[in-house]
Amino acid sequence: MLVTFIILIVIVGALAGFVISLYNALVRARQMAEEAWSGIDVQLKRRADLIPNLVETVKGYASHERGTLEEVVEKRNKAQSVATNDVAGRAQAEGELTQALGRLFALSEAYPDLKANQNFSELQAALERTESEIQMARRYYNGATRDLNVRVESFPSNIIAGQFGFQKRDYFEIEDAADRAVPNVSF
Repeated sequence: MLVTFIILIVIVGALAGFVISLYNALVRARQMAEEAWSGIDVQLKRRADLIPNLVETVKGYASHERGTLEEVVEKRNKAQSVATNDVAGRAQAEGELTQALGRLFALSEAYPDLKANQNFSELQAALERTESEIQMARRYYNGATRDLNVRVESFPSNIIAGQFGFQKRDYFEIEDAADRAVPNVSF
């Protein structure tokens, strides 16, 4: 009787240890994904803060390109208004902003004085560095999200995930297939 009780205690203890281990792994994966999203959010905020200065600099040189400038400002405001936890909506809005910024930078080719302006060059370089940081943060976030999603869907951790309300997260992806296309470069 005592041996059976001890064996039962050991089995229950091992099972409890296994459940605790799975739960902690899920918590760790969720925290990594949240931290990764925070990194994206910081870089997106940094980019949004640079845009007004860039637009004002371009305005002085390309005042009749008002449509492009207004589009950049509109896309920036749209991206800023999307809820922080709406990954898909934020990805779409940021993709639209990236396209608008590309058109803004194309203006510098049409205005040699703008292209030579040191303030514009510094802002463009800062924005390009920020874009690079966003790409790195996006890769990190998507990796952390993948790890969380695998744990949420894999057996036996999916049982624990379901019991404790762990959910899959959305990836931060480019929505427009044209953005994924390899650019055509000709000389």
